[in-house]
Amino acid sequence: MTPAGTDEFLGVPREPRDGAARVPARELDRILAAADGLRRDRYPGEDAGRQPLHTVYVPADRVRTGLGQRWGEQALAALAEHGLPYPDELHERITRKLATEPVEDLRVDFEDGYGRREDATEDAHARSVAAFLAARPAPFTGVRIKSLEPDTRPRALRTLDRLLDALGTIPPNFVITLPKVSSVEQVEALVWLCRHLEPAAGQLRFELQVEMPQAILGPDGVCPLPAMIHASQGRCVGLHYGTYDYSAALGIAAAYQSMEHPAADHAKQVMQVAAAGTGVRVVDGSTNVLPIGDTAAVQAAWALHLRLVRRGLERGFYQGWDLHPAQLPTRYAAAYGFFRQGAPSAATRLRAWLAGRDSAAQRDSGARGTGYLDEPATARALSGFLRRAVQCGALDVGEFGIDRSMLEPL
Repeated sequence: MTPAGTDEFLGVPREPRDGAARVPARELDRILAAADGLRRDRYPGEDAGRQPLHTVYVPADRVRTGLGQRWGEQALAALAEHGLPYPDELHERITRKLATEPVEDLRVDFEDGYGRREDATEDAHARSVAAFLAARPAPFTGVRIKSLEPDTRPRALRTLDRLLDALGTIPPNFVITLPKVSSVEQVEALVWLCRHLEPAAGQLRFELQVEMPQAILGPDGVCPLPAMIHASQGRCVGLHYGTYDYSAALGIAAAYQSMEHPAADHAKQVMQVAAAGTGVRVVDGSTNVLPIGDTAAVQAAWALHLRLVRRGLERGFYQGWDLHPAQLPTRYAAAYGFFRQGAPSAATRLRAWLAGRDSAAQRDSGARGTGYLDEPATARALSGFLRRAVQCGALDVGEFGIDRSMLEPL
């Protein structure tokens, strides 16, 4: 029985309903304190820092000094030979990018792209990769180890141990990519492993590859991804979709495995929802249709890649995988075109919102001028869009009337 004079739902004293008193605000604070703290800890908000447009995967036995430069040269050579049709306004921007920073995020692969080697061979590659990464060959770098499934677990541990020991310190923007994650316990084990292997200075961070259906739906009928993110204790920075492992695990025929298959869309939308507000970024997969061969074959592969990258951007996936140097031109063409096409309208709407946020009359005026009655959440999205456009090199501050104040998180 609820005591007389007590609110049945809240369990707090109920004041007389004569208009003279109400429940104090501090009581609401007390009731919601635990939930407020949990939300702050688990949902700190989106990361406003730079996110690379892509991740390039290169097997560990193929990395050499100057890798990024070679990829850029090969990309430029493909452009010169096959003539990617894109607007002239993008030509100088794309060619400059390919000449100066062709690879934004480099992941040295010890998993599927590398295969299984003799222990001594992989040990040697782990040490040589450490020296390669210490030289910071790209703005963002990392390694993909083998999975923590029983048959590959010992080798994953050994490679990571050898590499980190040779590396000595953690380079800026360095991550470990864990493939084929299938349980929360594997994430907890990786956290434990990071604590034991990381040096005194710095913290190891990691990404989880969503390649197993069990990462989308567990045996209890619940999606384990939110629990995986929270079990990472702040170390998880990304969820990467694995196009082909995931599709194959569902029994989808090879000819129909694609980033735009309905099964892929479902998995990626679940990933988006699970990561929303956590600061963990969701990354699209790859296409294995490579731009190689004669001009007709290359241009067909480019057309596909352009469409898939653009499709991902429109759905909120700002990063994906690239597997071949000749995919770089279409990566940047799709991204730069997407941001430059949307920037004029985004800048106009954001300026109108900023001018009218403190006045109803100004809001009405801004809505009449732009045709949009934007809310604060939309304004944050507009600012985030412009910030990404500048960070990735698609446009410069000053274009379309964009100034620094418009790029600050709202």
